[in-house]
Amino acid sequence: MIQTKNLVKTYGSGELALTVLKSLNLAIGDGEFVAIVGPSGAGKSTLLYQISLLDEPTSGEIYFDNTPTASLNQAEKTSLRLHKMGFVFQDYALLPELTALENVALPIIMQGATKAAAFAKAASALERIGMGDKERNLPSQLSGGQQQRVSIARAIAHDPQVLFADEPTANLDSQNGQLVMEAFLDLHRSGQTIVMVTHEEEYARHARRIIALKDGDIVGDTVQS
Repeated sequence: MIQTKNLVKTYGSGELALTVLKSLNLAIGDGEFVAIVGPSGAGKSTLLYQISLLDEPTSGEIYFDNTPTASLNQAEKTSLRLHKMGFVFQDYALLPELTALENVALPIIMQGATKAAAFAKAASALERIGMGDKERNLPSQLSGGQQQRVSIARAIAHDPQVLFADEPTANLDSQNGQLVMEAFLDLHRSGQTIVMVTHEEEYARHARRIIALKDGDIVGDTVQS
């Protein structure tokens, strides 16, 4: 599903240059649940932003579903992100004036679906992650864990090939964090490919594969039974 070859990301130039990713070679298969871990500054989020095409590499190659992404223009990359990828971030990024159902439906409408079709998919996604009874609630009427589960529903409502999550439990207490991880596990069991960045070991253990980064290098790659 995702492959990198000699992936390098450097910020700045000259004496101020900082290489955050150092010639990484990585492959993530269809249906995997991968946690990317490591200390602060290891390059975790930078790697996620590279493989999800939210940022440009300095050098090296990124393949998505066997397509070399360097050959795509910005409009094609945007379309790929919109139609083939789902994103969950630590700050939820819900629009406060929209209900849970409307927040989930909005990206589907942006893809060109009718309002009726988008709302049907949104309702199905909310039901799938246990939030079907909250579809008329505004974000302010939901707990942090509930808001994050709404953001997960938004990310999966269009059936993406890959779900990317960047520190999805960082703003949650342990109980709500566990609920979010259970939602990820349910999605994984149904075949969803998930790539998650986390600094919390207890949540990383839920993944089936753990990739450890340190100073921009892969220092561990473990498949869990």
